[in-house]
Amino acid sequence: MAKLVFGMNQSLDGYVDHMAFAPGPKLFRHFIEAVQSSTGSVYGRKMYEIMRYWDEEHPEWDADRRAFAAAWRKLPKWVVSRTLKSVGPNARLVEGDLAGAIRALKAEHDGGIGVAGPDLARSLTELGLIDEYQIYLHPVVLGQGTPFFAGARTPLRLTATDRMDENVIRLTYVPA
Repeated sequence: MAKLVFGMNQSLDGYVDHMAFAPGPKLFRHFIEAVQSSTGSVYGRKMYEIMRYWDEEHPEWDADRRAFAAAWRKLPKWVVSRTLKSVGPNARLVEGDLAGAIRALKAEHDGGIGVAGPDLARSLTELGLIDEYQIYLHPVVLGQGTPFFAGARTPLRLTATDRMDENVIRLTYVPA
């Protein structure tokens, strides 16, 4: 059975914003390896549309960006949306019963399935379907934005802390 993992970069004050801060080279390499070893990812519509950036080649990319794009393109993706009518390559639309669809994904696969997007994570948390939370904590204060935890705070238990680079630590939690 697969494990559902919600992980994102987060500011010290609890916000996620891919435009306000970015991973350094060492952390970006970690993300490449994480995508390469993942079983797949479940995306909310907004995060999926942001990540579609990796579907097209960009001449200014360095080797790491090309490696991430290649890994992302290979990764099976399930996109939860009520408004999208189609999705891109290697992606499948998830419609209807969210809980049933995600339970089926977990039952049909082994390994880690990433959850991408705080709104989707909120829904999956409320359904009790997220098995692990990974917060990549950056030394940045934003003061506003989209919170990592978009809904009610489920009780969590810290299971690991990892220094990812000179400025970022990963905090791993499971539901208590």
